[in-house]
Amino acid sequence: MSEFDADPTDTAEENLLAEWWRETKVAAVFLTRLPLGLDAAGPTAIGEAARGFPTVGAAIGAGAALVYGVATSLDLPGAVAAVLAVGAMVLATGALHEDGLADMADGFGAGHGREDILAIMHDSRIGAYGVLALMLVIGLRILCVAELHGSFTAALALIAAASGSRAVLPIVLHYLPPARGDGLGHDAGRPGRRMLIDCAAVGAALVLIGLGPFGGLLALLITGLIAWTIANLALKRIGGQTGDVLGTIQQAGEVAILLTAVATQP
Repeated sequence: MSEFDADPTDTAEENLLAEWWRETKVAAVFLTRLPLGLDAAGPTAIGEAARGFPTVGAAIGAGAALVYGVATSLDLPGAVAAVLAVGAMVLATGALHEDGLADMADGFGAGHGREDILAIMHDSRIGAYGVLALMLVIGLRILCVAELHGSFTAALALIAAASGSRAVLPIVLHYLPPARGDGLGHDAGRPGRRMLIDCAAVGAALVLIGLGPFGGLLALLITGLIAWTIANLALKRIGGQTGDVLGTIQQAGEVAILLTAVATQP
């Protein structure tokens, strides 16, 4: 078939898939610490690779699900399998989001005024608020996974939580201005509206598949409400988002989806 007979729809779909794959590779470089042998060639700002967020999240969740499945096949207790699964997710990301959660908890818990909060968040040391936030969130993630009935149910929930909680981040990047003139929140850039639609569609689909229609819709509603609440708090107190704010939203969203999975499982 000559080039004049080629279907332009097929070409457009191939271009979209190629672009999506490129964005996924870029997102993987930023969102994980895995030795993938990739570089950040292509989009220079992570916000320009927004469609890769839920895809990378799904891969992280699938890795955790694999660890959980292997652990249960070895007849390890469910609680131990849950610890290993959540630990695999933390290792895969290099505790990127957990670090953001701890920093935001310290800054918003101990800081007084915008500059004080930002200074505390920028400090690499962890305080009491950060420790407590990590204990609460990681503990809830482990307990939720341990309470899920069956490896398949746990696998779907882990994939849904990891993907859905990352799919909301580009929306925050789009609507919330950066709070400071440097850092991840500033350098990430502002994703376009079409990217937001694609990203949200993928993340929502995986949550609905993982938790079912009722549980999925409930999880999406709760995750969106939590993300809006944290984003609104950040806007009022520090004037916008930072990488730490994004990490906190991701962690809170993951907990919300896992809690919903436990609450709505048969």
